[in-house]
Amino acid sequence: MDNTDIQQLFSIQDSNEFDSLAMEIFQFQYRNNPIYTDYCNHLGRTPIEVDHISQIPFLPIDFFKTKTVVTDQKKPETVFESSGTTQNTTSKHYVADLSLYERSFLEAFTLFYGPVEELCILALLPSYLERKGSSLVYMVNELVSRSQHPNSGFYLYNLQDLHQKLKAQEASGSKTLLIGVSFALLDLAEQFPIPLKHTTIMETGGMKGKRKELIRAELHDILKNAFGVPSIHSEYGMTELLSQAYSQGNGIFMAPPWMKILTRDTEDPLSNQSHGKTGGINVIDLANLHSCSFIATQDLGKTYADGSFEILGRFDHSDVRGCNLMAL
Repeated sequence: MDNTDIQQLFSIQDSNEFDSLAMEIFQFQYRNNPIYTDYCNHLGRTPIEVDHISQIPFLPIDFFKTKTVVTDQKKPETVFESSGTTQNTTSKHYVADLSLYERSFLEAFTLFYGPVEELCILALLPSYLERKGSSLVYMVNELVSRSQHPNSGFYLYNLQDLHQKLKAQEASGSKTLLIGVSFALLDLAEQFPIPLKHTTIMETGGMKGKRKELIRAELHDILKNAFGVPSIHSEYGMTELLSQAYSQGNGIFMAPPWMKILTRDTEDPLSNQSHGKTGGINVIDLANLHSCSFIATQDLGKTYADGSFEILGRFDHSDVRGCNLMAL
């Protein structure tokens, strides 16, 4: 895959272009990713048998915990690691091309929120800042840097300082994005409630063992009441992906054009479900060029005909993810 293919990836206009490039990337990763090759061979789903994206095998996400999932055997520029809220092995994503990740999250963010230079970015991500290898911290740090706003920055547990920054932003009428992990946003809501007219609040999920898990609707109601905002936004991303989807309210997510969400029957990992039915979430992330673009997650959800989707929980036997989801 060369630079022409990368440009094509971020220029997708319709489902036909997406499907065509997905088939090309499937064939590329089958040829060059040993873990994915073995998995496809085991299922009898090689490029000879696969002639439509509905037949492409989705690699179980747990492979990132025990295998080095890489294509081309390129030396990684960095390794992102999941937070690991249990004693189980964490996932590791070997990223061969950080510029591809940066382009993916910057173009997706701009698509949903406009130029980052027009925003003040306030990041309340204490649990992520306290460890190394967080893909979320990498993304938000780049957004903070590119916003070029003097008040943009990270906050650990200094909620009073953050409260003062929010007051200053509101007084100036500046567009602000407050992105935070769920437990920290709840702490802020309890200790420093403030009406916000110019600030968008985005939660990334995760109680990190600090608080009792809440359903997303309950969390959002608490935050809306504390900050007087009409809706709470959400980010759906994970260590094993290079793209994110966003919800701008009511828990309904949209993905960028190079990312697609499908569902499978919970009893049949190789199945494809129709829209509106609860099933396991499969993700096609074409930006995941140098690892695997076809991943079967442990999330449960529904897809809809307009391309939107919602996340409804997790398989009972799976770990609680640290990055983007509360049990529902």
